[in-house]
Amino acid sequence: MRLTQSEFNGRSQQLLDTIRQNRFTGVVLFDSTNILYFTGFAFIPTERPIAFVLSAEGERAMLVPRLEVEHAQAEADLDRVAHYLEYPGDPHPMAIFQDLLMDMGLIKENVNPQFLHTPTRPEEIVIRPHQEAPKQYPLASSSQIGVDMDGYPWIFGYEGVSLSQLTGMTVHNIQGQLNKMQAIKSPAEIALIKESCKWGHLAHVLLQRYTAVHATETAVSLRASQEATLAMMDAIGPLYRAQSMWLTGPFAGYRGQIGRNAAIPHALANNITFQPGDVLVTGAGCPMWGYNSELERTMFVGEPTAKQQTFFNHMKAAQEVAFEAMKPGVACSAVDSAVRTYYEKNSMMQYWKHHTGHAIGLRYHEGPFLDSGDQTVLQEGMVFTVEPGLYVPELGGFRHSDTVVITANGVDFLTYYPRDWQSLVIPA
Repeated sequence: MRLTQSEFNGRSQQLLDTIRQNRFTGVVLFDSTNILYFTGFAFIPTERPIAFVLSAEGERAMLVPRLEVEHAQAEADLDRVAHYLEYPGDPHPMAIFQDLLMDMGLIKENVNPQFLHTPTRPEEIVIRPHQEAPKQYPLASSSQIGVDMDGYPWIFGYEGVSLSQLTGMTVHNIQGQLNKMQAIKSPAEIALIKESCKWGHLAHVLLQRYTAVHATETAVSLRASQEATLAMMDAIGPLYRAQSMWLTGPFAGYRGQIGRNAAIPHALANNITFQPGDVLVTGAGCPMWGYNSELERTMFVGEPTAKQQTFFNHMKAAQEVAFEAMKPGVACSAVDSAVRTYYEKNSMMQYWKHHTGHAIGLRYHEGPFLDSGDQTVLQEGMVFTVEPGLYVPELGGFRHSDTVVITANGVDFLTYYPRDWQSLVIPA
């Protein structure tokens, strides 16, 4: 029910290969999802900077605030955990971070003295926000650091120097390489996503069961999500961890996509009351040790009209076009183009609003994307949501979303909820 340490070690080895191939002195990662991917350490990002460091020698370390020390030590297999007392603090967290980078060998001869943290000179160890950037010096190719971003990002008011300012070194963004690593899921990752689909399915069953005329989306969504979560805890509670900032178990809801609002793909919940004739677009999933899945269905309050059935059938057919096109060696753009071609042939493009789908895993939305502008080639082990939609302002929205994994022969479905409209009618 969780990833093994050997899998995290393998990921670190891949990252270490990148370091050595590019002659970096090391890699620094600030993004919380990247840190989770390489260490298994899940945390809530705040104004207090947290960073993962891998040196060219293979040493793994983290910088954390004092309040996260024991948490990081318990959850991640690290060679060291450096900490600062608080943000903004005195000394500033980046002064402590500079010490760590120097001690690990990521910073060498090109450190600008104004940023140097010398414990014997306490008046020099404080780094203030908006400090003037250091002079830029010509750097040797060995004075380069791989990063996912140039310093800790603005979160809840954080302000501090960039990593390039702090180190005086050249930083190279490797997020694209990290995306490629994360796009190919291991069997263990796929198993977690499949388990996520199972409990999202239960939440959706309950959502459909409790949806009724004159009920509100708030009450129905809450009841379905809570009951699914309690059922999961009865079944696998001792083995389960969400590792999510937002959720503690399975969820299902409407997010305001009810009636004509269903024509807004990313609406927000508004405590809407269900009425006869409504078109409903749902969403369900479950964080499973940080991994996500997506299940969406178009449902109807009462038997759909002929016009509603027409748009539903075109949406479902477009999704099947995408499934058929998804095979190893096919470009993501070709899948999206096949769906758009279907819409064009059936005079549906005026109701199109977004691409066919996206990868999913530790992030609810990941790359690559099933989009005409993404030339990434599909490979075995990639996991996608497939969700082409049609949005008719005077009628509502029509969208199914299924989570699938690319296999040697095409796709395997990880979600398995009924897709025909006859199975998706709420009694009126």
